[in-house]
Amino acid sequence: MSVALAARDIGSRLLDNAKRLGAQPALIHQGEVTTFEDLGRDVERIAQGFLRAGFKKNDRVAVLIPPSHDFFAVSFALFRAGLTPVLVDPGIGFSKMGRCLAEAAPDAFVGSAKAHLARVLGGWAPTARLKVVAGGPSFGLPTVETMRALGRTRALGLPAVPPDARAAILFTSGSTGAPKGAVYEHSMFSAQVDQLRELFDIKEGESSLATFPLFALFDAVLGQTVVIPEMDFTRPGLVDPMAIIGPVQTYRIHQLFGSPALLDRVGRFGARHGLALPTLRRVMSAGAPVPAKTLACFSRMLDRDVPIYTPYGATEALPVALISSTEILGETAAKTARGEGVCVGRPVKGIEVAVIRIEEGPIAVWSEDLRVPNGAVGELAVKGPVVTGEYFRRVSDMAQAKIGDGKSFWHRMGDLAYFDGEGRLWFCGRKTDRVKTENGAFDTVRVEGVFNAHPKVKRTALVGVGLNPVLCVELESGTAPSDALKNEILHLPGRPEFAQDVKAILFHPAFPVDTRHNAKINREKLAIWAGRRLA
Repeated sequence: MSVALAARDIGSRLLDNAKRLGAQPALIHQGEVTTFEDLGRDVERIAQGFLRAGFKKNDRVAVLIPPSHDFFAVSFALFRAGLTPVLVDPGIGFSKMGRCLAEAAPDAFVGSAKAHLARVLGGWAPTARLKVVAGGPSFGLPTVETMRALGRTRALGLPAVPPDARAAILFTSGSTGAPKGAVYEHSMFSAQVDQLRELFDIKEGESSLATFPLFALFDAVLGQTVVIPEMDFTRPGLVDPMAIIGPVQTYRIHQLFGSPALLDRVGRFGARHGLALPTLRRVMSAGAPVPAKTLACFSRMLDRDVPIYTPYGATEALPVALISSTEILGETAAKTARGEGVCVGRPVKGIEVAVIRIEEGPIAVWSEDLRVPNGAVGELAVKGPVVTGEYFRRVSDMAQAKIGDGKSFWHRMGDLAYFDGEGRLWFCGRKTDRVKTENGAFDTVRVEGVFNAHPKVKRTALVGVGLNPVLCVELESGTAPSDALKNEILHLPGRPEFAQDVKAILFHPAFPVDTRHNAKINREKLAIWAGRRLA
């Protein structure tokens, strides 16, 4: 990848594909095929239409369009026109959506008819001077089709957007605190695209099933054909497995990105019905640690040499580290069951990773003295070209998350981990989830890994009730809770000494999880529930 290409804005890189790949399918949705040439032409027209309609460079534009041709065309048109998409997960909830939009104060709102109804009912985005409807009744507002028509009337000769210009504001899921708007520059998106191509050996002409729409935008820039399945993208953990398996088989899909909850559901279905997915060349899963049980189950649907990659990162920094199912199932899963944490692999090229001492408050200035020795648990801090440098209008959160080093900055991930002797990172849990007891503080993921190894346990979550560690347990489907099973779980043979401090177990029917991936456990809600049960 040339330096000149890597420095181009993300919209221009999509248009480069349109010129080069021409008649290759870019999108397939509901049986309709859009070629790269057609998508590129549409992006140019809509971009020009936006500017002729009164959108101004650097305007913040809230985008609430379901995965579709319009979602891709509008997103890339905004990039191309030098506008800033504001992207918030629709599954975040009505009130949280309103708060995110209030914080972002968008200058424009482009959304589906349903999104505009919610905007009116919720009083969202009063700052938006321009409103555009994508599909459905227009309510007398201009539509995306209006933008296309405006873009056809006169060519504006759009210049390239500077690589250091603001590209997008992506809100975090809010699963561990209030959602925050991470500010991306075009150079960061370009760096991510190049990292993904190199890490996973992605080839133009491959096909990808888009179960996470934002990631699918990268697929299009990478020259892949994006197939959009029929599913509720806000509830991947409840997906109809055939909504995934069917398109993979029909379109001979090469790549699948899915949340751990989606892989678990599809893998179990595949195991019950003896299904195989031989066309897949790679599978990726992120958003939370992927249980070894899930990796083993889904792997049975794949050819023997096809890995499942579990990249580690966050909205603010992705990718940071990488490991595959081969290494997990062959070695590290056994260590996880012994309480050593979840191995997330080695840092990727171009990313600096440090494990620093655990501090609750801000750290204003970087010092090498912050680092802890290999093997010691601390907070992860990262820096590099794919690390965002700003939270939009969140000064206190900036102070908490960023450490200046005179030239650049380090981002504190809020995750606890350690380096092993082979340079691999082992995730131990969120700093805010650490359970404080009379015998010290316990890292959630290390403790949970021990009890997750029980064959009748689907997953566990360690929470604190006062100074007492309480293990919440979600059992495998069809398994009934009992005192005998509780005793069996508590006294697993070979459990490490720190796990022996867990004396209380509560069975929970279904853990509360995040809205984005349906995989991160909401331990705050579980702690409240556990406190009520034990009161």
